[in-house]
Amino acid sequence: MTGPTPDRPDADHRPADHPEPAAGSGPAGRRSGLRNPEAAVRGLGAGTLGLEALVLLLAIQPIRLVGGHFGGAAIAAIVALAVAAVLLAGLMRRPWAWSAGTVLQGLLLLAGLLHWSLFGLGVIFALVWAYALHVRRVILG
Repeated sequence: MTGPTPDRPDADHRPADHPEPAAGSGPAGRRSGLRNPEAAVRGLGAGTLGLEALVLLLAIQPIRLVGGHFGGAAIAAIVALAVAAVLLAGLMRRPWAWSAGTVLQGLLLLAGLLHWSLFGLGVIFALVWAYALHVRRVILG
């Protein structure tokens, strides 16, 4: 069916006093089209940190089996980093939480000195965090 319908007016039949809205503009100058962009970005950060904590905790068993002589220290570092990630996920309303999340990624990379797999996880999650920071900058400006 073509032409205007009650739920989808045609752009050709828009009155002259109601011009087509510019791309990226909306109520209160929103660029993203999200109802609450700050909450969406907080959710992205919290979700990323929560996923990181889960993956870190799931990495304990393989590191324990492969171990090496730093196995106990690596497991302690994993638990500490996972707890920090969960705490930061809950604090994403604070403006400093994004910086603290970046520091957390650096600490995970440094934990790679204890076990090579932690360095691998550090690289992966540093890239994911960098993408989350990019999305935050694009959405919030």
